[in-house]
Amino acid sequence: MLLRNMFSRSWIIATLLVVGGSALCIRLGVWQLDRLEQRRAFNAQVQSMRAAEVLDLNQNAPSDVASMSWRAIQVVGEYDFENQVALRNQARGAEYGFHLITPLRFNNGAILVDRGFIPADGNASPADWRKYDERGAVEIRGQLRLSDAPLFGGGTDASLMAGETRIEFWNIISVEGIASQLPYPILPVFIQPDVDENDAAFPIPYQPEVDLTEGSHFGYALQWFSFAAILFFGYPFYLRKHLAENAE
Repeated sequence: MLLRNMFSRSWIIATLLVVGGSALCIRLGVWQLDRLEQRRAFNAQVQSMRAAEVLDLNQNAPSDVASMSWRAIQVVGEYDFENQVALRNQARGAEYGFHLITPLRFNNGAILVDRGFIPADGNASPADWRKYDERGAVEIRGQLRLSDAPLFGGGTDASLMAGETRIEFWNIISVEGIASQLPYPILPVFIQPDVDENDAAFPIPYQPEVDLTEGSHFGYALQWFSFAAILFFGYPFYLRKHLAENAE
């Protein structure tokens, strides 16, 4: 009887809304559990790489380097300033600027290095960046990083404008994109150099703070599953009560 009333002409729309709302809440709960698994996988990756010994690229440039994101690394080489680019929309405190992304050539190949922050004022073109050149051999210590996530909509960055042969300013660090305009191959990762708190000379390296907790995903999942249960199981009780009151 109750089931017949739920799908009667008077209640069919409400029933469908409840079923649809319950399904949506369950889907959102599953999504949060998926996010939790992704978070756990990321945390495990970071922790395992940070526990590994420092990788010396001059001694060994492994073919699976793309699986070593967040691993400590060191390398000695020389910068290729002719092919460096800038990452726009960066800030240091209240100051707006760029990050210089420069290829480093070493005995086993080449790799991009995020050299760090420079102010936007006075650095509108690649020629302006040359005052930050570091000539000769340099030793870089830092962490391996993968390309940044694609921009909203799936694109990786701006396309070439009419008359341009290369992109100088990038919105994200797309290793693959930057590699496509270099005259030599590079590793599919970049280096985020270690930060020296006493270094105030531009470019100033940057290291992101990494949150290795599990966040609130599990709690949010429980909330969505609770909402689904309240809708799905509470609706029949409400309907039964409503019909009983009308019958009286």
